[in-house]
Amino acid sequence: MELISNYDILILTGPTASGKTTLAVAVAGMLGGEIISADSRQVYRGMNLGTGKDYDDYIINGMKMPCHLIDIADPGYKYNVFEYQKDFIKVYSNLKERKVFPVVCGGSGMYADSIISGYKMVEVPPDSGFRSNLEKKPMEELIEILTTYKKLHNTTDLDTKKRIIRAIEIEHFNQNKAKPLNKFPKIRPLVVGILPDRETRRLNISNRLRQRLDEGMVDEVKGLIEQGVKPDILIYYGLEYKFITLFLTGKISYDDMVRDLEIAIHQFAKRQMTWFRGMERRGVKINWIAGEMTLEEKINRIILLLNCSPQTTTSSL
Repeated sequence: MELISNYDILILTGPTASGKTTLAVAVAGMLGGEIISADSRQVYRGMNLGTGKDYDDYIINGMKMPCHLIDIADPGYKYNVFEYQKDFIKVYSNLKERKVFPVVCGGSGMYADSIISGYKMVEVPPDSGFRSNLEKKPMEELIEILTTYKKLHNTTDLDTKKRIIRAIEIEHFNQNKAKPLNKFPKIRPLVVGILPDRETRRLNISNRLRQRLDEGMVDEVKGLIEQGVKPDILIYYGLEYKFITLFLTGKISYDDMVRDLEIAIHQFAKRQMTWFRGMERRGVKINWIAGEMTLEEKINRIILLLNCSPQTTTSSL
């Protein structure tokens, strides 16, 4: 399908278990496009069931839809939004060179927003000498030093001495040595959000959790531990990896794990929506599509939006 559009990229997002992947693949298939993931945990190899890598959803007309920025980091590594932005620019540039329409799909709000808003990010390398001097100082003095750089709106900077030293290090670097990241490409994104009603979302989350447990999600986490991934790193990844690790290390029972994990995923979905609403308040237009629409209706709605001018799109359902 040849697309005549005022947009050069589609960003499809929404809360967990809203059916984003199936829709993104269907739209990309119609447009001759390819998928770019915007999921902060699907970057890790071997973390499949827990992150929702539904590989079968990428099969369309008997062929696998290309999907980028999945399985690009080893489990145990702490991938971040700065690295994601750099990796995205590489993939996006390659797709544009090949005249392939990019379809971004994922529910990690910060990753999606880093594309839409073009975060200006600077890589801050550790400064061992500067850090060594700071480590000799008491917490009270470190807090006073940090206040000379910025107002302390983020209290998490003060949780530990390690955190406050890193915060000072970043502020010091930004003021004295920071070099801007390669200019983020100007993009014209159509942002579409899939919004199931609350009860449907809750039912989808609960059903999907039980399905993935039946498919061997506990064994997946056990295997990661046996491969040498430390439990505290798995806990850092959150949700499925946190609670299953707590179960496997004897901290909680199986029943408590399932109950607490289900609650945590529901809470996570609410936080996702809070992030998306925050994006809207900052001026990002998200065109919401009701999750209860059929796949064909959703596709038609997106194609219609792609062929509208940015001024005529709406954020209503």
